[in-house]
Amino acid sequence: MNRMKHYIILCLALIFTACQESVTPSEVVEAPPTLFPDYAEVTIPTTIAPLNFRVETEYEKIDALIEGSRSGSIHVQQSQVIDIPSREWKRLLEDNAEGSLKLTISIKQSGEWIQYKPFSIYISPYSIDYGLVYRLIAPGYEVYSKMGIYQRNLSDFRQTALLENTLLPGNCINCHSFCVGNPEQMSLHLRGELGGTILMADGQTDIYNTKTDQTIGNCVYPYWHPSGKYIAYSVNETRQVFHERKDERVEVVDAQSDMVVYNRETNELLSCPQLQSKDAFETFPSFSPDGRWLYFCSSEAHPIPEAYEQVKYSLCRIPFDPANGTFGEQVDTLVSAKALDKSVSFPRPSYDGRYIMYVLSDYGNFSIWHKEANLWLLDLQTNETRELVEINSNNVDSYHSWSTNSHWFVFSSRRLDGLYTRPYLASIDDTGHISKPFLLPQKDPGLYDTSLYSFNIPEFVTGSVHFNTREVEKKAISPNRIQMKFKWQH
Repeated sequence: MNRMKHYIILCLALIFTACQESVTPSEVVEAPPTLFPDYAEVTIPTTIAPLNFRVETEYEKIDALIEGSRSGSIHVQQSQVIDIPSREWKRLLEDNAEGSLKLTISIKQSGEWIQYKPFSIYISPYSIDYGLVYRLIAPGYEVYSKMGIYQRNLSDFRQTALLENTLLPGNCINCHSFCVGNPEQMSLHLRGELGGTILMADGQTDIYNTKTDQTIGNCVYPYWHPSGKYIAYSVNETRQVFHERKDERVEVVDAQSDMVVYNRETNELLSCPQLQSKDAFETFPSFSPDGRWLYFCSSEAHPIPEAYEQVKYSLCRIPFDPANGTFGEQVDTLVSAKALDKSVSFPRPSYDGRYIMYVLSDYGNFSIWHKEANLWLLDLQTNETRELVEINSNNVDSYHSWSTNSHWFVFSSRRLDGLYTRPYLASIDDTGHISKPFLLPQKDPGLYDTSLYSFNIPEFVTGSVHFNTREVEKKAISPNRIQMKFKWQH
């Protein structure tokens, strides 16, 4: 049986090769081609799916020769999109690990072949996690259209749904979060008539009511403590307003916001005066990798919406003792909004403790609607902070997360059309050098032209997420919720 299978594969390969034209260029262009997606000179992990692409000009055929710096090659010739065979691609990357690939691209126009200057793709020595989990959502304002949380295996093109709101009509699904990429520890929010917070951990899934008499709203923006014992949340009174300016669409602002830390063992929301001040807005929590610091964003409180442009958040931290769930008294400011006259949002520490990546915009905290939003990096060893000019664009560059080895990160960008966010990947080496970002590969790159959905909140996971949608549906439609309690620390 195996002999017959190999024989069939060999025959198909011979047929495919026979169908390819011999490329004798009548013109050689001394510049690389313009590709979509732009994969020229990027750095990739050895387990990434094939980088299928097209050339951004009209042609009758396209020819790609992909040669390894050590051994092996792939030759693909097609009429529209270069669709690289997965098995050959995987073998080529493995055989040339920590090396590079040379791509020579030719196109056929009016019966003649034009060859472009070759370019390279570099293969990183750093591994990447199993996959990504993200929300697909249409860019809307008031109505919950179809949306869902999906997982994607980075080594191929498989995308599967974890939960879609077609299962729970009229509800919003948001704020998915994992404990250091652990696919078995997940927090997820439902918003709407069936609202609640879904926690999947220790082999079971439960739905909680996170609103208490001592908090202003439900818990949002989760971040897990590395131990898995705690989850930090913010509680926000969020409003949406529309701009009169033609170049700006919508603003999402908080009229109030506080911070809490949920103790999973005691079912208590913990907080203190430093995290629940009426004179400040606190939001976007994240724990340090050692679990002993709680990072967050804080702004002076201003009347909303009248003074929304005056709301500018600093990056702060407060000590946290995981042994007893208590907070320190001193709040440190790491990045000052006043000093920069800007606003910080989405602080995300690398898991090796070296960096904090964050978004900087002109004001406010919902940077996804801010065209000027860019990613910045704080080096915790030197206390230096800088703009990531290597990856930023002239449109929104926003929500981001780290791989568990801290050598890759994913971020959302609207650089293609200004409307939809798409996920980009980039690597960072031990010296802090950051590679050119590349768009998440798709079987057909045309998906990014035709899809009406934004890729929202991409998060790394170390394995496949096994989510029991029937159990969630049954518990969601039930009126029963586990009620969280509140504990105040004076």
